[in-house]
Order: sequence, then structure tokens, then C-alpha cells
Amino acid sequence: MLESFINYLEYEKRASGHTVLAYRKDLEQFAEFCLTAFEKQDISQAEHPEIRAWVIDLVEEGLSSNSINRKIATLRSFYKFLLRSGEITKDPTYKIKALKTPKRLPEFVQEEAIEKILDEMVYEPTFDGQRDKMVMEFLYLTGVRLSELLTLKWKDIDLHSEVVKVLGKRKKQRIIPLTKGLKENIISYKKVFQETFSNVNESDYFIVNNTKEQAYPMKIYRIVRHYLDLFAQTTKRSPHLLRHTFATHLLNKGADLNAVKDLLGHANLAATQVYTHNSMEKLKAVFEQAHPKA
Repeated sequence: MLESFINYLEYEKRASGHTVLAYRKDLEQFAEFCLTAFEKQDISQAEHPEIRAWVIDLVEEGLSSNSINRKIATLRSFYKFLLRSGEITKDPTYKIKALKTPKRLPEFVQEEAIEKILDEMVYEPTFDGQRDKMVMEFLYLTGVRLSELLTLKWKDIDLHSEVVKVLGKRKKQRIIPLTKGLKENIISYKKVFQETFSNVNESDYFIVNNTKEQAYPMKIYRIVRHYLDLFAQTTKRSPHLLRHTFATHLLNKGADLNAVKDLLGHANLAATQVYTHNSMEKLKAVFEQAHPKA
């Protein structure tokens, strides 16, 4: 049933390759535990005691609460699939509770650092330099995910209407407006793109390597890390940090929470509300500094 579940994730749920791999590893790890600790070869027949024992074992190994909760979520998805398929009649994860996790505010880059990266930094006039500049601008000014940037093609960018069509999680499309400045910089980048590769086809990927092939994730990580290292005082240096920064800066400037949710492509408001905590911290700081009785 493991392979049937993996096929379900891949072809029906359209989960990403990373997610499918993580689910497979979790289930294989649980299967190994059941075989070793309980001599049970078929995890589809596992019951509450086996699952609870595995969670305890993971805690004792020192695994983080977030990692353990992800594994619990994997088991829940697997046994729900078995229930729907009629393979089992009772969900063994029913009484398994997620572990409490400490709330961590998402990090973001300060506005001063972003201004230095986008406005003061001198990028080389070569294709590499202008491509790097576009990566940093696009991630911050649209809030797209890394996977969304990598799959973006020229046909998805409508300079006339000043919008970009993004294909997000679960193949859901959303439209993000382009700022005037970003639009102008895309036009400039397009000229360099055309000069470097002779032409620009609508089917070409927006961000490419030196051979006009789709850029790979680690390439984007290296670009972002390089420029953040120069100016940002943050512990994280990832493309997703610029997405956090996009959302935080919008909310700090008074943007509507629902509008930010739609721009980010979140399925529900709860996922977006985490960014309001940063805004609240800023408000508290202003209050304590300015109020005579604070």
C-alpha cells in the first residue's frame, strides 16, 4: 500500500517531488521501527501503541518537535488514505496528538538593507550581473516562492497590464501586480537576455543559467546568500527570507491582511497571520518609546 499512497500523492494530490520523498522516508522509517521493535512487517496494520511508541522513540532521540509533528502528519495522511481505500476500518492515529512547538517569528530583512541591495548595489552589466539583480528584485517585490520563480516563463509576464501570472502550490494560479520600477527593470533585463541569447521566446524560462537552461534551486540560493551576506543582519540567507520580508514590509506599511494573503497564495488566513506578529512587535516598540506612561 505504500506505493499506492505515493502514487496518490504524486498524481492525484500533485504534491511536489520534495514532499513525496519526505513522506516516503517517514513511512520507511516507521516501517523499520515496527519491524525492529514489534516484528510487524505491514505498517498498514499498525495500531495506536506502535505509533505512540515510535513518537516516544523519536523524542528520546532528540528530534525536534517540528520534525516529529511532520512525521505524525505523514502517518495521518497515510492512514486516512487507507481508510478511504477500505484497507482499514479504524484510524490508528486518531488519539495521537501533535507535540507543542515554540512559536518563532519569521525573520525578515530590514528596509535599510533591502534599499542597499536593490538601490545602492552596483550589479555588473553582464548577463550574470543583471540576472542576479532580477532574482533579488523579483523575489522581494513579488513575494514568490523559489519554485514559482524557477518555473516562471516569459509568457507569464504581461508588461502591458503590469502583472505576472504565477503557478503556485497545488497548481493554483494567482496574479501579482508589478511595480513601475520592477516593470522597467524587467524591460532592461529582457534586452540583456536578448543580446546574450540572440532572442527571447515566450516559452523561455525567465531565470536561466549561462546556457539558457532553467536555473536550478542551488543557483538561486547562492545568488541570494551572496547579496544578503553583504548587507543583511539575519541568521538565515535563503530565497524564502525575501518572501518573509515582502509580507512583513507590506503589513508594516498598513497593507490589508487579506490582500497579502492573496499575494502570497496562502490557502487560509492563518498562514498569513504569522507576519502580523512582526508588525505588532514594531507597534509595541513605538508605543513604549513614545507613550509617556509606557
